[in-house]
This record gives sequence, structure tokens and C-alpha cells, in this order.
Amino acid sequence: MNSRERIKKIIGGEKADRCGFWLGNPHEDTWPILHNYFGTETEEELRLKLNDDLRWITPQFMHGVYKNPSGRGLFDEGLNKKMHGAAGPLAECEDVAEVNDYPWPNPDYLYFDKCLEIIRNVGDKYRASGFWTCFYHNIMDLFGMENYMIKMYTHPEVVHAVTDHVCEFYYEANERFFAAAGDMVDGFFFGNDFGTQLDLICGPAQFDEFIMPWFRRFTQQAHNHGYQAILHSCGAIHKVIDRLIEADVDCLHPLQAKAENMDAETLSKDFKGQIAFMGGIDTQELLVNGTPDEVAEDVRRVKKMLGPNLIVSPSHEALLPNVPPENIEAMAMAAVE
Repeated sequence: MNSRERIKKIIGGEKADRCGFWLGNPHEDTWPILHNYFGTETEEELRLKLNDDLRWITPQFMHGVYKNPSGRGLFDEGLNKKMHGAAGPLAECEDVAEVNDYPWPNPDYLYFDKCLEIIRNVGDKYRASGFWTCFYHNIMDLFGMENYMIKMYTHPEVVHAVTDHVCEFYYEANERFFAAAGDMVDGFFFGNDFGTQLDLICGPAQFDEFIMPWFRRFTQQAHNHGYQAILHSCGAIHKVIDRLIEADVDCLHPLQAKAENMDAETLSKDFKGQIAFMGGIDTQELLVNGTPDEVAEDVRRVKKMLGPNLIVSPSHEALLPNVPPENIEAMAMAAVE
């Protein structure tokens, strides 16, 4: 069974030959450390050495994918902010007409050649792709986090209008990309961090009103194109996992192990058999401070709790330089035992 077949079966709730493994998307400062330790030179060489089953290839963050003649980038408002809480260009907006006049991204300026060429040459690995579709964060950047949360109460029509503009762009961008990619893609992998360490960022009622309608459309969009739907959300999102399952999410990532009620035991008790899991190996404490033996034992524990429909992976995909490569090796080796 090759990696592509394996991950499709795992996410599809079928029996595979073993659990899957995804290294994640290490921080750029981490790669030199990993190459030095593993004796590799390229990302692909390292992934092959670790039996990595999945390749995440999104057009959204590739240079040249969006070429607006004015020079304006794709959702520029988030690029230079140090935090989502900083006020954005629509912080004071209280009028839908002002929302409609904002210079929204235009899908006519999208170019996919580079991304399609990479996907075309992936080989027998699972291809997770599509626009990252981080609409929750884009809206947060447009308003500023506090303004966004407050306007859900004071100016819901403005929040709905901004949400529609952001999501309509992503929906059309994905439609065009999926039409070009066809069956080269296996799963639509998209991400919005809905939780903090302890709870949801917004309340469940607001989640239902402002997030779920478009969220359902994106998961349905994936299935319309024959793709599996993989959601990334950091944080404590236990309260809404039932809603995500009802919305036909096939796989949940990254299972932030130290967040409230996101431990493997709780997820297994409440949701095992209803959704596939990807992640779960703690990057806050274990991978940073544990020994290789402790890491390997925890991987085995998580596999026992959440397997067999599990892709072992760090609980935060952007592995930082403070994670010893010995622990990454231990995680990878235990994952494919």
C-alpha cells in the first residue's frame, strides 16, 4: 500500500496497513537543524527518510500566485501585523456600503502554474491542497480581533457582509484551482484557528451564525470535487467538533494536546469512529522537553487511543527550532511501527 492509498483509507474510515505520518510544516529556521542531523539536503529527501505520507501544497502562499496590476497583495491587511488583535482597515466600519466599496481580492488575478507543476510531480504521496481559506483570520485582520467580536453583537450585518466578500473570493479561487487540478488532488486542507488554549475564541451561538454557514459550503465544495475535507484548527474546539462532523469534515488537525479537552483520551471517548484524526503529539512540552523514549511511548499511546484512523503528526505543524531532532526521529519511527 503506498502513501496515497494509505491516507485516503485512513481519512475515509477504512482499514489501512498502518497509521499514517505527517512531519508537518517545520518553521524555516528548523530545516537547517533537521538537515544537519539527518544528513539530508532537500525537504523531499528528509520527508522520504522519515516515511512521511502526506504533502501539503497550497497555492495561497506561493510567490506569483496573485498578480494584481495595482501591486496589492492577497489580503494585505494581515501581512504586516504582529497580532490579530491590531486594528485593521475596517475597524470603524458600521456600514455595509463601505464594506462593498473595499478593494477585495479579484480571482481573475490568480495563476496556478507553479502549484500545479509541484503537485504533478509529487508521486505516490497523499496530496492535500486548495487555498488555505483562512477566512476567520482574514476577517479578524480586517476588523481587529476585539472589533470583530464586538461587531458580531453591534453590527451583525457588517460582519456578514465582510464574511461574504472574503468567503466568496476563496470559494471562487478554490473552484478555479480545483477545476485545474482535477484528480491530482486528494484532500482539501484548509485552516482557521477557532480556539484558544482553554475555549473557543467566539461563543458557540456566534460560531453557528457567522462561521458555520460558509464552513459548510467549503466542506461541501471539497466533496463536490471528489476530495476529502481536512480541517486545521488549533486550540480548544471540543465544543464544536460535533458541528464539524455534522458539516462533513472528514479529518481534524492538529489536535492541540494540551488545550482543554483536546487530549487523545477525551477525543477518543467522544468522537472516535466519527472522524479521522491528524496530529496529537504534543509540541508544547513533550517534543520540546521529553526524551526520545518518552516521545515514542506517547506516540504509541496516542495510536492506541485514536487509531487506526489516525495520521500521527505534531500538535502544531510549524515545528520550531527548540524541538530536538532526536525527538522528531523518535516520533516518526514510532508512527510507522
